[in-house]
Amino acid sequence: MIKRTLFLLLLSSVGLASAAPLTDMETRWLTAGSAVLAYAKQELKLPIDITVQPQARATDVPLALGFQDGRCKLVLSMRGNPAAEDILAGLPAEQRPLMIEAMVAHEIGHCWRYAQGVWHALPAGFEQPAQQPAQEHAQEQAQALRLTRREEGFADLVALAWTQHRHPQDYAAVAAWMRQVRQPATAGTAGSHGTLAWLQLAPSGAAFDPAQPLFEQAASLWRQGLLRDE
Repeated sequence: MIKRTLFLLLLSSVGLASAAPLTDMETRWLTAGSAVLAYAKQELKLPIDITVQPQARATDVPLALGFQDGRCKLVLSMRGNPAAEDILAGLPAEQRPLMIEAMVAHEIGHCWRYAQGVWHALPAGFEQPAQQPAQEHAQEQAQALRLTRREEGFADLVALAWTQHRHPQDYAAVAAWMRQVRQPATAGTAGSHGTLAWLQLAPSGAAFDPAQPLFEQAASLWRQGLLRDE
C-alpha cells in the first residue's frame, strides 16, 4: 500500500496526462522507471510530464520523449499496440524491469539535453564541416541523421551510467542487451539509432567515473564517441 501511494504521488508530481486509469502494462513500465523519474523531478528539477496515448499508431514505439512549450513529454504508446513489449522479448521476467528502467533513463538523458539548451549542439572543440552547395540536400539529410544518432548515443550512455550507479551487479546484462538492440539491421550501416560507437566505450561499469556527476560521466564518454562517429 505504501509503494502504491508513493507511486501515485510520483505520477502526480511529474504531471500525468491520462483520461483513463493506467493499464497493467503502463503501470508496470512506470513503476520500473519510478526511481529515474523521481531523480529527474526531485534532484534535477527537470520540466517533465507523462503523456499516455489513448491509441497507439502503427509506427509508435512504446516509450518516447517529445518537447512542447518548454517541457519534456514522456509519451507512452502502449494501448492498442500488440508490439509494445517486443523489445523485451526473450528476456527473463526478472530482468525486464531493469531494461525498462534503462529505457526511462535514456529518455531522461534526452530531457536533460533539451533542458540545458544544448539539443543537437556539439560540445566545445567540435565543429560541423561546412556543406557544399552542389550536395546540399544530401548533406542536410545525412546531417539530420547524424544529429539524431549523436543524441541517441548520449542518452544511451546516460542509461548505462544510471545502471552502473543504481544496479552495478546488473551492468553487464543491461549493456549486452543495449548492444543487441542497437545492432544495425544491415552490416556496415549506422542509422539514427546506431550508437555502437558509444556503447563500445563502456563495456563495463568501470568506464564511468563515480566521482563525477551522472551526466558528466556520460558526457565524458560521449565526447570520445563523437570522434568515431563519422
